[in-house]
Amino acid sequence: MQSLTERLMGHSRAVSGSVTGPYSGYSLHGPGGIQVVLPEQGLVLGRATQLSPTAVWAEAGNAVGALAHERTLSVCLDTGGTAIGPLVGEPRWSGTGARGSALGIQLVGISPEQGRQILGVLEDAVLRGSAQPEASPLPVQEELSGLERIESVLTAISAMNNKGVLRRPGRTVRVMLERLDAERGLLHWRCAELGAEWGEPPYEIELVGYNSAYRMRLQGPAAEGGRLVTQLPERLWRVRHRWHRRVLAPEGLQARFEHPLWRELGRREREVADLSFSGLGLFVSPEDLVFPGLFLMMEVELAGGDSLFLSGEVRHVSAARSDGRRLAGLEVRPRTERDMVLWTRFVSQSLCPATRTSEELLEPLWELYEASGYFNLASKSSEHFGELRRSFIDLGKRSAQLPHLLCQTVWPSERGVEASFSTLKAYRHSWLVHQLGRRPGKPANAPTVPGQILRDTYLRTLEHAQGDPEFRWAFCYGESTVPWIYRTHVRFAQRMQGSGQSLLMPLRMMDVECSELSGHPAGDLDIGPASIGEKYLLAGEIARTRPACYVEALDFTRDRLELWGISRAWQGAGLERERRILVARRQGVPLAAVVLELGHPGTNLFRLLDSARLFPLAPEGKRSAYVALLDEARRWFALRGRSSFIFLCEDEGAYARAARLHDDPSTQPCLWIIPASHVPEFLEHVSEQSVGASRSNPHHES
Repeated sequence: MQSLTERLMGHSRAVSGSVTGPYSGYSLHGPGGIQVVLPEQGLVLGRATQLSPTAVWAEAGNAVGALAHERTLSVCLDTGGTAIGPLVGEPRWSGTGARGSALGIQLVGISPEQGRQILGVLEDAVLRGSAQPEASPLPVQEELSGLERIESVLTAISAMNNKGVLRRPGRTVRVMLERLDAERGLLHWRCAELGAEWGEPPYEIELVGYNSAYRMRLQGPAAEGGRLVTQLPERLWRVRHRWHRRVLAPEGLQARFEHPLWRELGRREREVADLSFSGLGLFVSPEDLVFPGLFLMMEVELAGGDSLFLSGEVRHVSAARSDGRRLAGLEVRPRTERDMVLWTRFVSQSLCPATRTSEELLEPLWELYEASGYFNLASKSSEHFGELRRSFIDLGKRSAQLPHLLCQTVWPSERGVEASFSTLKAYRHSWLVHQLGRRPGKPANAPTVPGQILRDTYLRTLEHAQGDPEFRWAFCYGESTVPWIYRTHVRFAQRMQGSGQSLLMPLRMMDVECSELSGHPAGDLDIGPASIGEKYLLAGEIARTRPACYVEALDFTRDRLELWGISRAWQGAGLERERRILVARRQGVPLAAVVLELGHPGTNLFRLLDSARLFPLAPEGKRSAYVALLDEARRWFALRGRSSFIFLCEDEGAYARAARLHDDPSTQPCLWIIPASHVPEFLEHVSEQSVGASRSNPHHES
């Protein structure tokens, strides 16, 4: 039946790709179930394994081959007492599983009443526990142990006043963790429901963190009234809810759509329940006839009159609530670049309402960097940054229209800007987080929860990067001697190093003045652009000597070595971004390479995108070619209007004096890389550590 599959899959996408995919509705399991009958063939095809108003899959056995040449089928669904149909179907997909062959039939011309019948049967199956949404992802679970880790999680949750539930047979009771007594190893709980009972130990409780639920089993004496004191648990179980954090939608937010199958249902306007960068919850009625796998085109009207358009796939539909409504969860994407700008700004503001993007607060943001001591990092003075000020302001004004490349988060107050954190898309799949600043002292409108300002700033910045569908890596150049950077970035990377996907690499960040040549002649070295063969040689050397995450995150793979993809994106926005590879040769033999990168002025106040890295291509390359390559790098940057650049030294730097390089020996910078899959855990870690943020100085980070 392979030929049938190949012949019809493309046709299916053309006909119904805007309505559903081949996998939609609900998977069916358990005894009994729904039988798929083909009355014209006199054939009971088999038990339905998946069903929606647009498609049905059945265990077809040997019948698959017999139906290979059928264009249309008459289909009836026998639900065990009643029948739905006959329906018109077209065989579209086939597959082989553990129970034999399966056949997927596209249902066409289904009426609203037939759709209502099918969804009614499926709703009953969901209530019986014999059906579940086909598109629903399973949660990821992790067991946490270790006293320090458990204390950190529970301290953060108690500080944020997050709610929890106590599970008892037949019901749940809302509870709250009031405080953690670390000295005595005790948890103090309060019942949040008047008149509710705790029941008898052991107690099974779930608490909500940043975007995870933590489950624990607690022993303890019987509770007294609305209070309970228990010992710390020996372990926690974490359930990851979703990739992107969701929050309640602003009150009154509506989405409008037409049903793609049944236009006769008319234009629908429904209340938005919650949202994230990639998702939206919508209150729907049974008469809307939405189901998992259905594609909707929606218009969302924002405050102020702006409208944006989203494409969405229904991922699940809840059971009916007391008011008769259901909650439909959709995975959504903006339709156009304009929609993406509006959606990104709107969702960011909804997720972290106390934060803003910086385009209207650029002067206060610059003043924040002065007040925080940021300009004194690495013994630099504010004069050093004077020439970058205009570029920084100009780029900041444009950043709101470039959310696919840039984001500067600020936390405003009556004093100006309290904190700021930035991110930019430096490579094809990687976002650089940088320029963390925090004003000393507390504003009059300071949150009551400790560390909330830093937590909000981190959340908005990294959640912005998560909104990029190409996002695979987050990285930064941090100063590891700063307590906040050590507690958050360094310790998290150390904790995750066992996965083999994270990196914490010490390096030296050396200032190179373009006008300050080494004075050493190049001799018989020939220095020029790398040939194709030399680029492949360099890519192989980097892959051999650097971790895989370094290679992937910094675009040192053979296919991305030229940086063409991200350069085109930046240049398309009128911004500078390029990479040039120069090679030093002696008698035609490549000895070493320097990788030069240029970034738009003002993207980073330490010029991190104007950088150079050196790599040997032969054993004697480091000794004989590095100084000459750095002089050539000076000339290259000077021709592009730069007065200096940063040399990212990843070795012992024995040639630094000869090359006239400068750095501050008291600093200990590092390159920090984590995969995008670890960002939710990292934000959880930041939430835990920010409770004690007032005890550290967080503003020294590049």
